[in-house]
Amino acid sequence: MTPTKEWLAVYESKKELLASPADLNAYFTSDEIADKSLDTMSLGEINVTTGKILVRDPLVTLGEDSEPYFTPVPTGRCPLTACVVKGSYEDCARYAAVKVDFSDRIPVQYVEALIGDEDIENFNGGEYYGFNVDAGLGTIVDTATAKAFAEFRTKWHTKHPEGNLYDDYFAAIFAENYKKNPLYQRLEGDWINWTIPGTDFNVPMFQSGFGDGAYPVYFGYDEDGNVCRLVIQFIDIEMAYSEGNE
Repeated sequence: MTPTKEWLAVYESKKELLASPADLNAYFTSDEIADKSLDTMSLGEINVTTGKILVRDPLVTLGEDSEPYFTPVPTGRCPLTACVVKGSYEDCARYAAVKVDFSDRIPVQYVEALIGDEDIENFNGGEYYGFNVDAGLGTIVDTATAKAFAEFRTKWHTKHPEGNLYDDYFAAIFAENYKKNPLYQRLEGDWINWTIPGTDFNVPMFQSGFGDGAYPVYFGYDEDGNVCRLVIQFIDIEMAYSEGNE
């Protein structure tokens, strides 16, 4: 949606409060944070054709009417990368963050991604708006892809009125991707980058760190003030893994 001038004025005054408290660049450049070993992993690419991007739970809240963030992004095929907290005998590998790079510039500031209708007037920092996860998965797509996915889902349910889209369709695709790419995945599969049949649109789906919940999304801005990255933060590594919080 297009924010009102009044909303944008408040947004500009609140930008400092909307900044990420974590060093999100470090998630993708450091080998260790809070004594946890990290790695990065390619999840393929996304195809941004409209410049209007959104983050959703693909199986619950992704639809044709999904509102994108009001901030436009560059178009093109853009690499998708996960920051992984490596697994151990105590726990599986967990995806702490997922980023999309729109250019090769390095962000100097991260500000929360917003739709433009949030109650920002009463925002005082220390929290975030984020997006909700109810099926343990996240995705990053543009509006054209969201529309194509909604059409696919409608057709699938028309043919399988009693079916479950994950159990009866996507589960096998996740399991097959595990066989091809077992690194940092559980047997059932933790990510896919699936192309909608009959289209050039692809929908990545990836595990949401600690499962269901609400997670913040940030745009990274380069030194010239241009959007160069988007990051979903699934795990605040310092907070989650500092002594006494594990």
